[in-house]
Amino acid sequence: MSDHRYLPHTPQDVADMLAVCGATSLDDLYSDVPEGLRLRHPYALPQEMSEKELRDYFDRLGERNRRMVCFAGAGYYDHYTPAVVDAILSRSEFLTAYTPYQPEISQGTLQYIFEFQSMMCALTGMEISNASMYDGATATAEAMIMAVNSARKKRRVLISATVNPAVAEVVSTYARYHGITLEVIPEHEGVTNRTEFEAMMGAGDVAGVIVGYPNYYGIIEPYDGWADICHAAKALLIMNCQASTLGVLRTPGSLGADIVCGDAQSLGMPLNYGGPYLGYMCTTKALMRKLPGRIVGATTDRNGQRVFVLTLQAREQHIRRDKATSNICSNQGLMALHTAVYLSLIGAEGLRRINDLGYGGLRYLADGLAATGRMRLVYPERPTVNEALFRTSDPLTADMVLEAAAAEGILAGVKTDECELLVAVTEMQTKEDMDRYISIVKNIKL
Repeated sequence: MSDHRYLPHTPQDVADMLAVCGATSLDDLYSDVPEGLRLRHPYALPQEMSEKELRDYFDRLGERNRRMVCFAGAGYYDHYTPAVVDAILSRSEFLTAYTPYQPEISQGTLQYIFEFQSMMCALTGMEISNASMYDGATATAEAMIMAVNSARKKRRVLISATVNPAVAEVVSTYARYHGITLEVIPEHEGVTNRTEFEAMMGAGDVAGVIVGYPNYYGIIEPYDGWADICHAAKALLIMNCQASTLGVLRTPGSLGADIVCGDAQSLGMPLNYGGPYLGYMCTTKALMRKLPGRIVGATTDRNGQRVFVLTLQAREQHIRRDKATSNICSNQGLMALHTAVYLSLIGAEGLRRINDLGYGGLRYLADGLAATGRMRLVYPERPTVNEALFRTSDPLTADMVLEAAAAEGILAGVKTDECELLVAVTEMQTKEDMDRYISIVKNIKL
């Protein structure tokens, strides 16, 4: 045994492991790695630093970043995170109580998961929520697999062309390797083509239908009656939803959805180079046994005190292996806690106010850009919440707008075509920010 119990791999350890592998040296062990990919010099590690020196070093690095006003969305949005959220996240009863398998020592974890589930059910209008998933795209892919597993022999799933392309790409990858046929319902003037949807459903053999709410263009599509068509064909309706907008929209549950999923990043999680974010999934009681992940419930102990326990956990990932219904075996616990704290602070009225600010800001920006004669809404008659698709007027292009705005510290949106930008407004952008955006577009030299 090594004298340094926390430093692995003594020379004897290495020799023992090489012997088991049938190798005589580390070079022998890695002989199948091409020579051009192997490091032949020591790591270029800097000299040690004191704590202050290290902090100063990273502060200097951070100062090199440009902080920009963000009008980009397309699935991930710039929202404010109240300071108290981070303070509560750091409390030990939540942060360190990780494993939910031992309820007597993990009440903090179990409680916030229970609260997260309860809030997501209220937000979506559904009966059951799981303990959360990795992100919105994989949650949607898992929902597709749920639909196929529920349908048993049917392996055809329809997805609307107005679903976020990044989500659709992940769903397509999952479908390919699960033997699922994924077909796209065409769009028409920014919304899913209902006529095509009904025709594709009429062909039969559909296990599920995936739609966006709001869709990729920020449009609130009318889904009345869609669930009835799906259910008549014994298919499930899956709605991928931007979580924060559910504070003002009709709940997917009231529209008859069977599975509601998406990313909860818009519930106060800061933009952070792609994550970590949080996938959510809510469904009906009838589908509870098909739901990946965990469900936490509340009960009372022998002293009559309220306590929390794992009510349902998908253990098949440990036991059934390749026959498991899902590959989800853990959840984004810290992110679920973040969402639970945020929602408990913001509340229903706060979500309405945030959406009102986004909607009002978007209208103001749209009117100002239209007045320049250089940018206009692509679908002005379609209802939106805080995001919409804009088209530039020839010869102005999306790249020209992005470059001019970036030079002034503004991220102007997400390019979807040579002359189209997806632009989002939240509570984070001020009237002065929007006026600057409008002025920049107006003054671009053509």
